[in-house]
Amino acid sequence: MLSPGTASAEIIGEGGIYFMNMAIGTPPVQFLGIADTGSDLTWIQCEPCKNCYKQRDPFFNPRNSSTYKNVVCSSKICRSIDGTTNPSCFPRRKKNCEYSQMYEDKSFTRGVVATETVILGSTGAPLVRFPGTVFGCGHNNNGKFSDIGSGLVGLGGGRASLISQMGSSIGRKFSYCLVPHSSSTRSSKMHFGSKALVSGPGVVSTPLFIKSGIYFVTLKGLGIGTRRFELNKSSKGNLIVDSGATLTYIPPQIYFPLETEIKRAIIRDTGLKPVRDPQNFLRLCFATNYSVVAPVVTAHFSGGDVKLSSINTFVGTADDVQCLAFVPNNVISVLGNLAQMNFLVGYDLKKKIVSFKPSDCTKQ
Repeated sequence: MLSPGTASAEIIGEGGIYFMNMAIGTPPVQFLGIADTGSDLTWIQCEPCKNCYKQRDPFFNPRNSSTYKNVVCSSKICRSIDGTTNPSCFPRRKKNCEYSQMYEDKSFTRGVVATETVILGSTGAPLVRFPGTVFGCGHNNNGKFSDIGSGLVGLGGGRASLISQMGSSIGRKFSYCLVPHSSSTRSSKMHFGSKALVSGPGVVSTPLFIKSGIYFVTLKGLGIGTRRFELNKSSKGNLIVDSGATLTYIPPQIYFPLETEIKRAIIRDTGLKPVRDPQNFLRLCFATNYSVVAPVVTAHFSGGDVKLSSINTFVGTADDVQCLAFVPNNVISVLGNLAQMNFLVGYDLKKKIVSFKPSDCTKQ
């Protein structure tokens, strides 16, 4: 059994995405996967890969690993994973467990469920092996995936996630600190166990709700200066905390007054002129070759307030255009990774809290 606090991994930011560095198999093969708190199943592109997105590294070949083992679809493991509920396969005990998952942006992965040895470690930290880890061997994967990565690391709260499989060995705690994309330093560390404790001055902790494996917190409203835009119904657990999403999605009832206030303040204070987003997606953009100096946006959570600076609220969509990285959405509310940059974010699944601490993530 692993003593809590001894596992860590490198997190690398690139193009609005954060990748977790780990290894899989025997002998071990390095694997960069999207660090995603918004999903559970960890998967990697596997040979044979007939319909797969391009990646820089070779595809993982399970035949080369002595610890790879397919999961049969009659097993409890197979039944517990979302996307494997094909009743016709269960009576056929020898058939492999197949999975199929689609994400919000319509990207997808399909393949077989297997078990393998996963190895975590980072500079200055010991390597820690987790044998028998359930993962997806993807043979059909496509969509908006970067060629830097070879798959995805599921860090959600469901039974199939890497966090849940580590379980008590890490004290059900993990944390990360996302380096700003504008920084010359692109990597930081994710910690598991007692080293994931977030404490000290400036920490804000808010209750955590886990629904269908997804992490939710309660957002009461957003504010700028003395102006505060409240949610009409701030029900418990109304905002997903998602490291795998880049942008932040909020209800229109608070988005539009927030946009108006930010626009007014930036024009008044900087003289910048609004322009259209070259990608025709984000609503409020300014023509500038530099980072926008925007007013601080305060996120009012149940349990405390978190202050978001310009690096959390604006993103470059072209060399000379900066846009508000918030999107109005009636269906889903998400705190994306841009809004989490330069915060030490800690999850304590036992105490059911998420903690935010303003930090210089380049030094973490």
